[in-house]
Amino acid sequence: MPALLPLIVHLDADAFFVACEQVLRPELRGTKCAVGGTERGIISSSSYEARACGVYTPMPTTRARQVCPDLIMIPHTSGLYGKVSRQMFDLCETLTPVVQRNSIDEGYLDLGPCGLKSGAEVEKAVRGLQRKIWDELQITVSMGIAANKLVSQIASKLRKPRGFVVVPPGEEEKFLAPLALGKLPGIGAKTEAGLAARGFRLIGDVPMRSESELQAAFGSGWREVAAMARGEDARPVETEDEDAKSYSQQETFAEDVGEFAEIERVLKRMIDELLVKIRADKKRVRTMTLKVRYGDFSQVSHGRSLAEASDLEAPFYPLVEPLLREAWTQRRKLRLVSVRFSGVEDGAAQLEMFAQPDEKRRKLAAVLDRLNAGKTARVQHGHQLGEREKP
Repeated sequence: MPALLPLIVHLDADAFFVACEQVLRPELRGTKCAVGGTERGIISSSSYEARACGVYTPMPTTRARQVCPDLIMIPHTSGLYGKVSRQMFDLCETLTPVVQRNSIDEGYLDLGPCGLKSGAEVEKAVRGLQRKIWDELQITVSMGIAANKLVSQIASKLRKPRGFVVVPPGEEEKFLAPLALGKLPGIGAKTEAGLAARGFRLIGDVPMRSESELQAAFGSGWREVAAMARGEDARPVETEDEDAKSYSQQETFAEDVGEFAEIERVLKRMIDELLVKIRADKKRVRTMTLKVRYGDFSQVSHGRSLAEASDLEAPFYPLVEPLLREAWTQRRKLRLVSVRFSGVEDGAAQLEMFAQPDEKRRKLAAVLDRLNAGKTARVQHGHQLGEREKP
């Protein structure tokens, strides 16, 4: 029987938004810089040099300037991140057709269809992809390779930037045991501190405890936590259908965020980036769903549909505030927000008699998409300028 191979790869782009901006401005490489509102707002992404000074997502910009006075702030470039993300995952699909685009800067690859015969061949193939992404896009990514999605994801985040960690099959529990319990999905900083008071500090502490101790510490989800601590995960890598049934994007904050205006701005930025892809695919969408997730991982979603499908941002902007208020009923800080467009239709819809204003907007959007596809243009929507106050 042939030896089992670590065939699941988790790709995690390093400081993705900053890396994309550094492609446009190479002089920013090696500097303390961050993407976000230049005066007001929060930090969306920071360079590793800035992180060394204590600048993290989603720290308020004013606080970031206090901890790092020489921080260089970069405004968001509309359409850039979605474009680079698509190019990055397109390169992944040159290695394997089984690619799950999990978010704008993270995803999974299943190397099963590649016919690789040994661990050495797996490592060579993935290192080749890592180099190819750098050579063609000038962004760095970290890779975790394991027998399942859970372990590969944890592995990819251990040695960033340019990380490369391989966990041989059968060694999942041994690999996880010495890591802090907070490395497991769903264990946030507050939960981790509470568990430490019960004597749970490392992932390896979990399999050592009795069922009654685990139930007391983790509640009804103790079996799931115990399985994760053993490195067990049967989830497959899921690819999108050829004709996309939905378009989605999410943003997970390093620290929970509670300011409504900032959450609204992040959601509108996601809409901007998703609509660029929808237009590029010559599609239109009818339904928008917003999801919010709290620090304890409970989540709520709400959606609304337009009377007619659209490929323009304008019809969806007015839905953001009411949907966010409907979903965000508990005034607790949020860990994650996401936007999902569904009700996908062919973009070649018949024009109505009074559709001329939309066609003008569509022509303008096409111009902006072309401008932002270049390496120097920085055409932004007003809400992306985080430093501006509303009149």
